[in-house]
Amino acid sequence: MGENDDEKYNQAGQVFENFVQASTCKGTIQAFNILTRQLDLDPLDNRNFYTKLKSRVTTWKAKALWNKLDKRASHKEYKRGKSCMNTKCLIIGGGPCGLRTAIELALLGAKVVVVEKRDTFSRNNVLHLWPFTIHDLRGLGAKKFYGKFCAGSIDHISIRQLQLILFKVALILGVEIHVNLEFVKVLEPPEDQENQSITGWRAEFLPMDHPLSEYEFDVIIGADGRRNTLEGFRRKEFRGKLAIAITANFINRNTTAEAKVEEISGVAFIFNQKFFQDLKEETGGCIHNFSTTKYKRQQRRSLCARPPSCCW
Repeated sequence: MGENDDEKYNQAGQVFENFVQASTCKGTIQAFNILTRQLDLDPLDNRNFYTKLKSRVTTWKAKALWNKLDKRASHKEYKRGKSCMNTKCLIIGGGPCGLRTAIELALLGAKVVVVEKRDTFSRNNVLHLWPFTIHDLRGLGAKKFYGKFCAGSIDHISIRQLQLILFKVALILGVEIHVNLEFVKVLEPPEDQENQSITGWRAEFLPMDHPLSEYEFDVIIGADGRRNTLEGFRRKEFRGKLAIAITANFINRNTTAEAKVEEISGVAFIFNQKFFQDLKEETGGCIHNFSTTKYKRQQRRSLCARPPSCCW
């Protein structure tokens, strides 16, 4: 390998590492744009983007991620990316569900576009992950983007951090993501199919002059949560028992004492009844479970309390 090759290798590895380590939505987009520009990649070439990215970034860290994604992509259901090769999809919402759906469709070979009306990931709410969800995310290389992902007995993650992981995986797999773009409604195909340049389903967005207004899709998926802006679908609401969640945030000053505080993935009444009964007698509060999460800038304590009528 010559001197110029060494320099290109190091530069490619560094710009990719900057992308992997980006800690915000805007930072990720900026790092991704620099990555595609310096490596001469077309982010709109969804069919070939991942393959070309792999060939240009060959550091050992990157190869570890490629191995993870290649193993997932080799599942027979995807038929080597040909299951939905000629399908165009639009996903409304860039939350965990929208991004994970986008990744799955990309692995199936579809052309995927995600629209998100915000440009920040600010939801620090903590999600407890089921074992199969942890297995799924590890298979997508989650730990390569976030080294603390479900380490040891920890089985939770903030929504913000989960979005960042899925956001980066989606971009790597050729998903086209637009932020600061709000979906308004679906536009039906024109009746006159012969004299129109646009013949398929489209969507109206804000701002209205966005280039994506011309995008024709075969599939639309509403992943915008409770807002659910897709009209014409029946909705069913599921309600559980009333519980009050209390979250307290503390500044993490990274002292020696704070470093010794262990994260608690979740302690529930059913598994430590004496502790919770003693807590109830001492404080009068009916605590159902609690967890402790640590981040670089803050610590978080989460309690779930049942109302008095539900106390044990």
